[in-house]
Amino acid sequence: MAERSQTAPEAGNNTGNDDVIGGNVSKYMVLPTGYCGQPKKGHLIFDACFESGNLGRVDQVSEFEYDLFIRPDTCNPRFRVWFNFTVENVKESQRVIFNIVNFSKTKSLYRDGMAPMVKSTSRPKWQRLPPKNVYYYRCPDHRKNYVMSFAFCFDQEEDTYQFAYCYPYTYTRFQHYLDSLQKRNMNYFFREQLGQSVQQRQLDLLTITSPENLREGAEKKVIFITGRVHPGETPSSFVCQGIIDFLVSNHPIACILREHLVFKIAPMLNPDGVYLGNYRCSLMGFDLNRHWLDPSPWAHPTLHGVKQLIIQMYNDPQTSLEFYIDIHAHSTMMNGFMYGNIFEDEERFQRQAIFPKLLCQNAEDFSYSSTSFNRDAVKAGTGRRFLGGLLDHTSYCYTLEVSFYSYITGGTTAAVPYTEEAYMKLGRNVARTFLDYYRLNPLLEKVAVPMPKPRKEKPPPYKHPFLRGPASNHPNGKGDKKSSVNHKDPSNPF
Repeated sequence: MAERSQTAPEAGNNTGNDDVIGGNVSKYMVLPTGYCGQPKKGHLIFDACFESGNLGRVDQVSEFEYDLFIRPDTCNPRFRVWFNFTVENVKESQRVIFNIVNFSKTKSLYRDGMAPMVKSTSRPKWQRLPPKNVYYYRCPDHRKNYVMSFAFCFDQEEDTYQFAYCYPYTYTRFQHYLDSLQKRNMNYFFREQLGQSVQQRQLDLLTITSPENLREGAEKKVIFITGRVHPGETPSSFVCQGIIDFLVSNHPIACILREHLVFKIAPMLNPDGVYLGNYRCSLMGFDLNRHWLDPSPWAHPTLHGVKQLIIQMYNDPQTSLEFYIDIHAHSTMMNGFMYGNIFEDEERFQRQAIFPKLLCQNAEDFSYSSTSFNRDAVKAGTGRRFLGGLLDHTSYCYTLEVSFYSYITGGTTAAVPYTEEAYMKLGRNVARTFLDYYRLNPLLEKVAVPMPKPRKEKPPPYKHPFLRGPASNHPNGKGDKKSSVNHKDPSNPF
């Protein structure tokens, strides 16, 4: 019987194990200690050498039990949360216990009923394991670190089984999704490459609006949305896809929003981290959401590209950057909710609460009571904090968080686990809420649903005046806008 390996005494400070884990296991067959014969069914083969995979090491504890070690983020051993691996060569009715032994976080939704995801070759739809088979506890064999153990019974010998922390959403899936949208040749959908990651993956920027809004001289109200700056927060991509799907649809609300607003969306800010199976960091080990103040064009090229675009729009007198929303997933809280900024101007602070309150009315899984406004020093390098200090009083910056696990609806106490569809529904509701915010509801009665038009080389003549949102009575302040971000003291983001 193999002895259990020891983890480090303080989670989050090193690899969580005496032996450094340098990469993913690759078709690693686990043989019983002292076994010398030919491999046979039931000698499990573990693999994580695939896109977004993560499993760094496997130790067999007994005939039925295995200790599994998460591979830390590349170039940053502090972060060990995301796992995604396959198991094959199983025996029918083989029962096992898998222990994930080196989590870098102590708090987890596993305490509240969350369970790992599983699918197999013959059942390709992801589903959660029964919570009764999952245990999250301090383990004396691992220096009292937290361990997540789950019991599982393999039932199909020919199947390959895949286990993951949450629903995976890979870079390749994202590219295929954008390709399919592009092939629809919609004249209100534009895709461009804003830059490349360190490993030369695309930083895609989407623009969704009526072509009239992009003509020279047109005033633009811009909603800027970003996602997946933290690669392991996969629900972010499902929410973002829900927003995009709704905005390009023929729904009357989508038609109105396209007519009056310009949506700029960078759905995957950290494509290298996503591809590599990291939880929080880029290829080079940077938490990109702490580098907004001064992103490097070579170390943080995707962040640098997005920031430069935002500054360019900020300095354009024809453009009003109304919203910045950065989408994340949360590992310890339920529901969807938002983080906003604190301002000395009480009126501006109160106006900032309008959008989350409206979203709470539209989305049953969004919690305004969990929404908070802060100026924590540790958050100073985030997109929300930096842009909240840069942009003028007509702009609102939020972090939209959604639970990795579940939501609780009003008047109940039962947790409803999120599905891929539920995450996308939240995205659709985020998009719909802009109709309420800009008080465009009366226009719904006048909208005839058009079929998508093929994109023309030359935009059609300008037909509709750009609507200035009546939700705010304050002036747009374009004449007062600072001509350069250098006029802002970077040490004081507010």
